[in-house]
Amino acid sequence: MKKEIKKAPGIFPMPVLMIGTYNEDGTPDVMNAAWGMAQSMNQLKLCLTESHKTVKNMKRTMACTVALGTKDLMAESDYLGIVSANDVPDKFEKSGLHSVKSEKVDAPIIEEYPICMECKVIDFEEDGTLVEVVNVLAEEKYLNEDGTLKLSEMGIIAYDPYGHGYYEVGNKVGNAFQEGKKLIK
Repeated sequence: MKKEIKKAPGIFPMPVLMIGTYNEDGTPDVMNAAWGMAQSMNQLKLCLTESHKTVKNMKRTMACTVALGTKDLMAESDYLGIVSANDVPDKFEKSGLHSVKSEKVDAPIIEEYPICMECKVIDFEEDGTLVEVVNVLAEEKYLNEDGTLKLSEMGIIAYDPYGHGYYEVGNKVGNAFQEGKKLIK
């Protein structure tokens, strides 16, 4: 029997998205955002409120990077989500992380995260910011010979909106577009 529980604004797993932008003075700004999703094959919807420094930066540069949070960087990722750049302008520096400038967009690539999407802002909509993924970068050590990702080795984490926890993602349990064929007669 199912029992009614507290409603939460999301589903599990929710990716831990590290959104990178540049401040007016050229310093990196990064925030942790759980409310984001794939909108289409090459677009993401980032559900961020206007009050975030990151959104103000995105409106100015029309660009951002999106990295995926990992278990090894959980404290840094969480810090970048609970501290506002509006209050602590040098929060990225205080995180101890490092960045390099993207060659594709006007935004920083955080060196420590294993995968990063370079994005151009398409539109600021009422329910979030729509961005186009123009390039994806991954650390070579996490690539298979065929160029696919070794997700189980990356330590990617997901956010639980019901219990406010982080969970490691990565154990492959099946093959998409193949498992259902077992039921075809």
